Amino acid sequence: MYCITDEQIEYILNDIRRNGVEMEDLQLNLLDHICCIMEQELKETDDFEQFYQDTVRRFYKTELREIERETINLLTFKNYYAMKKVMLMSGASSVTAFIIGTVFKIMHWPGASILILLAIVTFSLVFLPIIYFLKSREATDNRQKAVVAMACLTGIVFSLGILFKIMHWPGTNVLGMSAILLAAFGLLPLYFFTGIRHPETKMNTIMVSILLTGAIGLMFAMVNLRQSNPLAQARMDNYLQAEALLNSLSYKTATSDSLSKDIIATCDAIKSMVLQNAIDAPALPAGKKPLIKEESPGGDFYGDGAGVKLVQQLRDAVSRYNAAQPNPAARIPTTYSVLECDPNHLGYDYSNLLLLSSVTQLQLAVVVKEQQLASKG
Repeated sequence: MYCITDEQIEYILNDIRRNGVEMEDLQLNLLDHICCIMEQELKETDDFEQFYQDTVRRFYKTELREIERETINLLTFKNYYAMKKVMLMSGASSVTAFIIGTVFKIMHWPGASILILLAIVTFSLVFLPIIYFLKSREATDNRQKAVVAMACLTGIVFSLGILFKIMHWPGTNVLGMSAILLAAFGLLPLYFFTGIRHPETKMNTIMVSILLTGAIGLMFAMVNLRQSNPLAQARMDNYLQAEALLNSLSYKTATSDSLSKDIIATCDAIKSMVLQNAIDAPALPAGKKPLIKEESPGGDFYGDGAGVKLVQQLRDAVSRYNAAQPNPAARIPTTYSVLECDPNHLGYDYSNLLLLSSVTQLQLAVVVKEQQLASKG
């Protein structure tokens, strides 16, 4: 057994202090462990300093001071490792559920919405907050804590924006733009000016900042380009023109038959539901052209939503109307309209503008047929 001298003990203790371990109890514990190992394994012919360096490397991954940080975490945060396990489990489960939910949504299988909802809620309200809680404790200064806080906040807002978009809830655009603004004017400057100050992180900071800037630019470009889609503009103009023509025919008073009134009323209910989701109003504002973005008609037009039931009610009303017409020429055509759509795929097959146009065209057909029958009578 090797016998360590007092000078060697003093050398080990001073080296532990030089490596950033400031807690006295921890210094003495490390000293005791290192001395025990060296007494057991060091040979008389071995080089003391080289063997000490090889021995002390067993106690850390990057630097010796990380032992003190782990000790402080354990002393001040008793559930540190439990929180780490929860973080890993919540992250893995949310990613898995999101992938499975996305596949279910593409295949139109039941359970897609609940899987995606659970995945994003777990990711944004469990995984990201735990990351902030753990990483902020490991941060060495306030700048690093601010970067972690801003990154987690941006991630939470962005993921909730994605959830609102998938679930067709109001507020999607607000959350999306908030995430872009937080990333562009909060996260990016904080991260860049914090990392660029340290030579060892300078290159990685520049690379990540470039990637982050590109991602923010693409997100912003997608938001702006959606409004300049010529096809969407043409669809909106087609709907507005059809709506103007319908109103010019005084359609609410032009029909007297109860069957045709049922069709008109159901179409109005469908349009009100779509417009409420698109422009936050149940009807078009008078005297000005509204901005209607082409997007999903709303959550009511998926699954067993109220919109799906209204379209089914419209289909039944048109069937009753056509059955009551002895002359085939007086019947309302059902081809190339929302009446042919599978109710389970309504929200996927029809955008809000397509649905508005189809329903308005159907109303026009009813009014024209009624006026023709009135003129013949």
